Amino acid sequence: MNTVIDNLNINYREEGQGPLLVMLHGWGSNIDLFSGIFDFVSAKYHVVAMDMPGFGKSDEPSFAYSVDDYISFVVKFVKKLFPEEKEIIFLGHSHGGRVSIKMAARSLTDDFGFKIKSLILVDSAGVIAVKTPAQLKRQKKYKFYKKLITNSGILKIYPDALNKLQKKFGSADYSAASPTMRASMVKVVNEDMEPYMPKVTMPALLIWGKNDTATPISDGQKMEKLMPEAGLAAIDNAGHYSFLDQPYIFNKILGSFLKI
Repeated sequence: MNTVIDNLNINYREEGQGPLLVMLHGWGSNIDLFSGIFDFVSAKYHVVAMDMPGFGKSDEPSFAYSVDDYISFVVKFVKKLFPEEKEIIFLGHSHGGRVSIKMAARSLTDDFGFKIKSLILVDSAGVIAVKTPAQLKRQKKYKFYKKLITNSGILKIYPDALNKLQKKFGSADYSAASPTMRASMVKVVNEDMEPYMPKVTMPALLIWGKNDTATPISDGQKMEKLMPEAGLAAIDNAGHYSFLDQPYIFNKILGSFLKI
């Protein structure tokens, strides 16, 4: 299915009937990875997921989005397609979790037109990792070469030099992204969600893969402490995509929370 939000063509999927559950995918991902959750949850819920701007089959935004821009997009999407819904459950994976955390905190003071009934955070982003000495050294080297390229006139001769430098020093997600999405990635990953976590006062289920290296389980443990009504469920032999690595156990945990 398709709709238009802020002049962007947005791809989305919806199935089932019942209370509305909206799923937000991770960075560099898309709604296809949620197929297993759709199949399980849509038996009793109205389940919706969209390819957020810049991902999957949706258009890329014309400027670098911040976390607040993604929140604004999600709110507009919900209000356009489901204006009668007053209570919504959000499930956010990785970057989608980051967006969900701040949106939940803001929902206590901002008039979104709906209430967030509960939150499900799956291997969620939002805690800024402390850089290792090796990472700090690499960052210092990148800044040195960036300054050299920018100030020496090299860009006049080799216009693509900065782009190649960013690809060399950036993560796989960063290297694969367009310039606009790279700028967006820098914005979102550098915003700390910890100050918003105590404001997440609705029931929150945290599901984590114990072997997650992208957002380690220590992040989930920190969120559980900071969020007043949060509970953490850790899954053995699962990484950053716990719902793909251990779908049976994941669905058992999710089903218990949703009373499926």
